[in-house]
Amino acid sequence: MFIQQAFKSLHEWWRYLVGFIIIFLASQLGSIPFLIAVMFKVVSDGGDIESIQDPNVMMTVLDSNLTLFLMLLSFAVGLFAIYLVVRYLHRQRFVTLTTSRKKTDWGRIFFGFGIITVTTLVVTIMDYYSNPEDYVLQFDLVPFLILAVIAIIMIPLQTSFEEYLFRGYLMQGIGVLAKNRWLPLVLTSVIFGGLHLANPEVDKLGNIIMVYYIGTGFFLGIMTLMDEGMELALGFHAGNNLITALLVTADWTVFKTNSVLKDISEPSAGFDVIAPVLILYPIFLLIMAYRYKWSDWGGKLFGKVEEPIVIAEENNPNSTFIE
Repeated sequence: MFIQQAFKSLHEWWRYLVGFIIIFLASQLGSIPFLIAVMFKVVSDGGDIESIQDPNVMMTVLDSNLTLFLMLLSFAVGLFAIYLVVRYLHRQRFVTLTTSRKKTDWGRIFFGFGIITVTTLVVTIMDYYSNPEDYVLQFDLVPFLILAVIAIIMIPLQTSFEEYLFRGYLMQGIGVLAKNRWLPLVLTSVIFGGLHLANPEVDKLGNIIMVYYIGTGFFLGIMTLMDEGMELALGFHAGNNLITALLVTADWTVFKTNSVLKDISEPSAGFDVIAPVLILYPIFLLIMAYRYKWSDWGGKLFGKVEEPIVIAEENNPNSTFIE
């Protein structure tokens, strides 16, 4: 099973605490170039350096493509830190943090990517033609191509960092310590959603948007536990963020990009905010369950996590794990 993979590595509680601290500090170090670039720009323009204490101001000082790249750089550094922590602090093969299968299933990654990409395109196109007054076509070839290069490279690194941290490292770490599946599902989902409190969408739409963020955490966690691997979550998360960044932006979103469309409507926290959690996510889970023959929902979401029995083979220094 996916969580049980961690038993085959060094999994003492203090290693996860130290590892999490290292990952957090690395991601913070990765944000320093963005801060330096913003400070340099403000000073060179004769502005007040204290103004950058406002996150909204920081996001508008630099060119939007440069801002996106520097903002995502911290996630790339954090992802590299996760790799180092897993390989050298836990002595764990990175593939076992990704999946319970012998190797990463790229077909699952592309399926997760595709299902949200198609859905986002269809929903956005339908809304564009239903409410054309809510959008402005802002396509500009050169800035868009620069955006596309940055987004295609950096956004999968950003989403992979979040998935490997929450659905991988913390899911396995909490699971082997708590010896169950429901606690890591709940904790990683709530923490994942809580970290989005700083997003400008929360200020604009109110705390109701947290239902979407936490619900998304549960959705990604459920598909990881049911599928015994992160591949679907990796693809889905990357597709969601990448297509959104390229397709549509707004002044009140965390990603302000040179996308094809700009949403100029006044946002409101209506049913559409929680509709994905209540309608789309269950449909997606049913489609995945049918495609990948999921079963034993109760056991995989709420069951115990038992340490494999180790049988020492004669004249073999390696141990055999019986799950």
